[in-house]
Order: sequence, then C-alpha cells, then structure tokens
Amino acid sequence: MNKAIFLDRDGVINNVKGKYYIYQPEDLEINEGIAESLKKFADNGFLLIVISNQSGIAKDVYTHAEAEAIHNLLKTRLQKQGVELTEIYYCPHHSDIENCLCRKPKSLMVEKALARFQIDPAKSWFIGDSQRDVDSGKKVGIKGIKIDPNENISWYCNFIINNDL
Repeated sequence: MNKAIFLDRDGVINNVKGKYYIYQPEDLEINEGIAESLKKFADNGFLLIVISNQSGIAKDVYTHAEAEAIHNLLKTRLQKQGVELTEIYYCPHHSDIENCLCRKPKSLMVEKALARFQIDPAKSWFIGDSQRDVDSGKKVGIKGIKIDPNENISWYCNFIINNDL
C-alpha cells in the first residue's frame, strides 16, 4: 500500500492573497516552501494528491476549462522545480446551488484517490487551511494538519517525515 500527502490547493499550495477564487494565470502564486516540501515528501515515498473545492464553477465565476488551465499551470511550475503531482481532484459544486457527494468536508474525492492509488490512510496526511479539509481526510482515517492560509509548510513536512512510521 502507498502513502500520500493530501493537500488543499488554495491557501496551502498557492497564495490566496486576498482573493477567494484563483482562476486567472496572473493570480497563481505558489506559496513559500511548497516546492521544497513537496519534493521532500515525494523523495520520502509519498504520493502528492490535491483535493480542492472549486465552487466558483457552480457560481459561474469561472469554467471547468479555466480551473483545469490553472491546474496545468500549477503542474508546470512545480515540474520546473522537480515536483510531480500524482493527481488533482476538484469539486465544481456548491452546497447553496446543488447537492453533491464530493464537496469537502465530504470524503468522496479522497476515497477515489485511496482506491485508485492503493493508499493506506493510516500512513497518510491531509494538509489544509480549513477545518473542512482536515475533516475530509479524518472521515477515512487520514491524519490532518490545519495550517494558516498561505503558511509555509516546511516545518510540517519535516514533522511528518521525521515521524513517519
């Protein structure tokens, strides 16, 4: 079984800098310490899975194509720093508009990744900047770390690797 680091996107991987929705290329700024931490995780055998609510799609603020373009840009920027994301899952729904099974704090996106990549939840972690991120992983037995938005995750990276059983 594999182990993984699950990460929220906005506020964990990329800086939200006062914006709620990040869907334009000029707004994508990778947070300090992310590339180095993700590389360290990968070098220590962790898969890197992004789990993100993208409710701006349901609210017609942006489209699936714009969300996927940001994901591709994110992947490209991280690849240039030696980081390969295993997968990005995102929920395009919003609970005020429609009911879904995937929006965090629900765990469907996490469950899909667990099954697809044969991930052991007991050896995995979810890093998020909201309680719903942590709760999404907790529902399936994944340990969670809640950070402040845009916080450098280097310390948590070292903690996880040094305490990896």
